[in-house]
Amino acid sequence: MTRVLGLVLLVAAASACGHDFEPPDQSERVSAAEAAYAASLFDSIAWSGEAERLEVGNTVYAEECRRCHGALGYGDTDYARERELTVPSLVERDWPLAQLDSTRHKVYVGHESTMPIFGDDNLSLRQIDAVSRYILDTLRPDVLDEG
Repeated sequence: MTRVLGLVLLVAAASACGHDFEPPDQSERVSAAEAAYAASLFDSIAWSGEAERLEVGNTVYAEECRRCHGALGYGDTDYARERELTVPSLVERDWPLAQLDSTRHKVYVGHESTMPIFGDDNLSLRQIDAVSRYILDTLRPDVLDEG
C-alpha cells in the first residue's frame, strides 16, 4: 500500500511540475535489480529453526508463486495458460536454477518477459531466502540428495 501511495504521489508531483512521468520498463527494472543483486546480501540471514523458515517460505510461495508455478511447482496452471505465459517447471530434473544462489538470484531479479522482480521491495531478503529454500528443500528434495 505504501508503494502504491508513493507512486501516486510521484505521478502527481511529476505532472504538477510540468514533467511527463514514465515509469521504467521491465527490462530497465530487471537491469537495475541485476546490478543491485549480490549473493552476499543473504549472508546475515539467520533463522530460529527449520520450521520458521519453512513457514515463511510456504507462505511466500502460496501468495506469490503458486498462481503461475502451481502448488507443486510444475508451472502448468490455468492462470498461466489464460494469460499465455510461458512458466517453467521448478521441478524438472534439469531445471537450470536448482542451486540456492541461482534460485535466490532469479527470485530477486525476475525476468524481462513474465516473472515479477521481487527484489525491488516486493519481498524482503528474508522472504526471498525462505521461498528459495522452500522451492529447493520442499518442491525439489532431489537437490539435497545430489549435493
